[in-house]
Amino acid sequence: MLELLLRRLIQTLLVLGVISLIAFVIQEQLGDPLRELSGQSVSTEERTRLRHELGLDRPFALRYGQFVGRALRGDLGHSYFFKEPALPLILARLPATLELVLGATLIVLLISVPVGLFAAIRPRHPLSQLAMGLTLFGISVPIFITAILGIMLFSVKLGWLPAQGRGELSAPFGWNSGLFTLDGVQHLLLPACTLASLLLPLFVRLIRAEMTAVLNQEYIKFAWAKGLAPGRIWWLHAFKNTLLPLITVGGMQIGGLVAYAILTETIFQWPGMGALFLQSVNRADGPVVTAYLLVVGVIFVITSTLVDLLYGLVDPRIRLSGTAP
Repeated sequence: MLELLLRRLIQTLLVLGVISLIAFVIQEQLGDPLRELSGQSVSTEERTRLRHELGLDRPFALRYGQFVGRALRGDLGHSYFFKEPALPLILARLPATLELVLGATLIVLLISVPVGLFAAIRPRHPLSQLAMGLTLFGISVPIFITAILGIMLFSVKLGWLPAQGRGELSAPFGWNSGLFTLDGVQHLLLPACTLASLLLPLFVRLIRAEMTAVLNQEYIKFAWAKGLAPGRIWWLHAFKNTLLPLITVGGMQIGGLVAYAILTETIFQWPGMGALFLQSVNRADGPVVTAYLLVVGVIFVITSTLVDLLYGLVDPRIRLSGTAP
């Protein structure tokens, strides 16, 4: 365990180093932040003074070295637009994004696991064939189309769910979230279902494919020959052995929902990191863009580490140190 955590720490530092360099290069190509800060009527002398104050007239290598030095102290720069530290701006929006990702993840798991297992156990059943057909439709439809259709049906036509905002918030456990209020949950349902539509078809097809492969293994046939109960065979012997590939693919995909949430947050005016990131790109607010990319990079590394830890819990034969059993 200690070896795994040490290895992950080294990998995290390397990954964040690469991400910081890429983010800093992107920051350089976003455009001139002075356009947002000073407008069009400012004199050339004033622009030169502002450029010098912001350090934008220094060589790239020097500015990147200074950025890395500040980043090691937890300082990712100040937003050009908000005039505030960039990292706290991102972290203040992080709970809203995690709330959206958590809601989407629960929807994906609650639907994909039973549907995928049923499609594998009863592949010729009409409901199984209908489910697999719907997954093809879900994969083909872009997320913004899903969002627009959801808003038209459930918000405009039926009036069941609100189309934007986060709703009423409450913090009974110190986390200011809409999960603890009815209005907050109502505001969450539509964007969470929209975000879940990205992974739901993938999970259903993945679970069905893995479960079908396991059900054709010799030990499953032997279990049937011994006369074990179907539920015991399906859940204890078959489903358990489908979890490793599900954790591998699903863990990274769920981590990717943080990045995929950008479009969903923009459409539903959800006050998360993704919406702030997109606004910062339009404003050429480089420090906020860099802080967002680094935070998302850390989330991916944490997700990857949790996936490795789950391996050992699901299958004790797998040693986290990477050595053969």
